[in-house]
Amino acid sequence: MSPPARTGARRWSTRSTGTGRESGRTMSISKHSGQTIADIMPLLQCPTTGKTLVWDGKRRCTSEAADGQAIEYPVVNGQLVLVDFEESILDRSETVTREAASVIEDRPERKSFVKRILLGENEVATKNAALLLERIRVKGEESVVLIVCGGSINVGASDLYAADGVRIIAFDIYSSANTDFVADAHAIPLRDNSVDAVWIQAVLEHVLTPATVADEIWRVLKPGGIVYAETPFLQPVHEAGYDFTRFTESGHRRLFRKFDLIDCGVVRGPGTVLFQILRYALGAAFGNRRLGSRIAAPFFWLRLFDRLADSAHARDAASATYFLGTRSDTRLRPRDMPGFHRGVRN
Repeated sequence: MSPPARTGARRWSTRSTGTGRESGRTMSISKHSGQTIADIMPLLQCPTTGKTLVWDGKRRCTSEAADGQAIEYPVVNGQLVLVDFEESILDRSETVTREAASVIEDRPERKSFVKRILLGENEVATKNAALLLERIRVKGEESVVLIVCGGSINVGASDLYAADGVRIIAFDIYSSANTDFVADAHAIPLRDNSVDAVWIQAVLEHVLTPATVADEIWRVLKPGGIVYAETPFLQPVHEAGYDFTRFTESGHRRLFRKFDLIDCGVVRGPGTVLFQILRYALGAAFGNRRLGSRIAAPFFWLRLFDRLADSAHARDAASATYFLGTRSDTRLRPRDMPGFHRGVRN
């Protein structure tokens, strides 16, 4: 969910003018992908019931509840808000009143620049994006990649947006120029078996029930579809009241137990952990996190220990880990978990 800078990705739909108008009619549109609500409607389903959504082409999107009553979903900033508000961290009235704006105050451009200076590029994500693209292009057809919490384009993920033959569908709990609709990852409003790959980067620490999100990813993926996830392990709290969970590498693997492993490992290692803890420790000492980051900045070289660290030790002290796998019809058994551990064995 950290918001790196937006890149110049191509538009998926050539029919759109990018102004929100198509064939003389006002249309709801994702500014980034060029897809209208009508374009993505065949992939969507009701997040509350799983039933078909009905879009009137203007401002009304509905589905049928179990009691036969209509469930109506708001349209904010030209994007559908497909959220089961009874089961979500989001509040309907607040979401509509705020026009689905992010509740996290941010300065994306400056934060992206500072983050790159302090933490460096995410070479692991870039490598795994290339591997993901290589695997989904085997069929020679257009592939659909779902970006979970894609309100901003994360470092390392830009190649997905620029790739030919790839259709990006992105959502977040707020609307942005990069999202096609607003949704909660605990109830992804996409049909079963509808996407070829799911990219979920620096997100699972911010959801209330990661296992539910992992199950939703499995559901929307086609058989053999690919998931790529990056999740923190030894990181301080960030994004205020929306940070809940951390995973060891083994815990991350257990979370994706319904997937066959392609690869997993360290995104950033113990050197980054040292640097992050120093920033937060100085922030705590001076009562100002921003000041702590400024004082710690000259010690950015601590990150170099990431490259020196032994692989097994790095896994046990990683800032974040990744998992790349394919949807499977079998599950990793509980008794297999101790043998999975790839860190140091005492």
